[in-house]
Amino acid sequence: MKLRAIAHSRTGDKGNTSNISVIAYDERDFALLARHVTAERVAAHLAGIVRGGVTRYELPRIGALNFVLRGALGGGVTRSLALDPHGKSLSSALLDLDIPDGEPVFGRWPAEPEADGRRTP
Repeated sequence: MKLRAIAHSRTGDKGNTSNISVIAYDERDFALLARHVTAERVAAHLAGIVRGGVTRYELPRIGALNFVLRGALGGGVTRSLALDPHGKSLSSALLDLDIPDGEPVFGRWPAEPEADGRRTP
């Protein structure tokens, strides 16, 4: 399954550094995120974009991981010729990371529709 099935993300930037927060739809899935979304896997997944190191910070009380990606923005907003100088699309790219199937998942998206047709994680 793709990471986007169990989490959403937000991206920020400062200079040539991007940070991506990955937040589980259901906090009970945090352990799954922590096991499979490592700094090493993020660096490999975004290889060719991230030129520096990747550091992971865990925020278990809110079911989130935060990744700091150094050298990811082509020199920063004022120096980069990239179409996305703030790196906002990096969060979407990270959500394409493969997560192994076979473990229980609590907050999958898209969820099965409710009786009224709504989908909630």
